[in-house]
Amino acid sequence: MVIFKRILLKLSGESLMGNQQYGIDEKRLAEYAGQIAEVVRMGVQVAIVIGGGNIFRGLSGAAKGFDRVQGDQMGMLATVINSLALNSALNSAGVKSQVLTAIRMEPIGEYYSKQKAVAALERGEVVILSAGTGNPFFTTDTGSSLRAIEVEADVMLKGTRVDGIYTADPEKDPTAVKFDEITYDEIYNRNLKVMDLTATTMCKENNMPIYVFDMDTPGNLKRVLSGEKIGTLVKNK
Repeated sequence: MVIFKRILLKLSGESLMGNQQYGIDEKRLAEYAGQIAEVVRMGVQVAIVIGGGNIFRGLSGAAKGFDRVQGDQMGMLATVINSLALNSALNSAGVKSQVLTAIRMEPIGEYYSKQKAVAALERGEVVILSAGTGNPFFTTDTGSSLRAIEVEADVMLKGTRVDGIYTADPEKDPTAVKFDEITYDEIYNRNLKVMDLTATTMCKENNMPIYVFDMDTPGNLKRVLSGEKIGTLVKNK
């Protein structure tokens, strides 16, 4: 029994590093693929957006002197590399999947359209949506919000290394308290860094709930979809 039929899963590029300083940790990649395969077999339709921070982050590049537009384009290409790695890992786990790109780059991936993505989801395939929105100045969180709304997902699941949203950064403040549920307005008012403002506003205005949870613990994705309250739900009132 699953509580969501179609999900948009946002994965962190940094989390793909595992214990490494850079790049892709094959063990973490296989764990992610295993968790996704588990929920696909439960009948869940899965679309995925993955960041590129383990390879290159546009904002960091701009701080080091890169042109912001070209830096963001480099970041988009980093998400494509991660998407191809995840696609390969899912195929090895026996799951049909495909990469759709927001920038034309056949034969690496097909060019994204809502119709292609939804058709693949309805066939039971995992769809990995890469290259962000295809535009500079937009984060992969914003890309995730946009794609979740476009493919009519029931929820956007934000997989992180933290088990939810806290009053402060729990890695820096041991007194931080976790929320089980929180509204978008509370996130604004408390200035919590869940996602960037553009992404959060898109979800608020389109009534797209966000569930933040720890993806780095194997089995957690299944727990979320089975209804266990192990993270934080963000929604309108």
